Amino acid sequence: MEQGHYRLSLLLASILLISVAAGALVGGYEPIADVNSPHVWEIGKFAVETHNKLAVTKKLKFQSVIKGESQVVAGTNYWLTLKAKIGGVSKKYKAVVWEQLDDTKELTSFQPL
Repeated sequence: MEQGHYRLSLLLASILLISVAAGALVGGYEPIADVNSPHVWEIGKFAVETHNKLAVTKKLKFQSVIKGESQVVAGTNYWLTLKAKIGGVSKKYKAVVWEQLDDTKELTSFQPL
């Protein structure tokens, strides 16, 4: 019985070490390597469009994703720094979007920087 616990502990430690080495540890934020990928831009556009639906101020026009990080949870959290125009002036915003496992999205935070 003790030998079985030892093997299980060794297996779990090995899996954890491999996950950390691969940068795939669930729950940790990782930089997004390509913020110009179509999927990341889709997330950025979703954030601006959803903000516009909720805002009582002038509407924003999405321009680009400047940088971002992602976090694997029950789906993926995207923490993005966006550039959007308001009244002809470009400004930066921080948006957090949760993309669920069924591909539905939820804007959880949107703030000017």
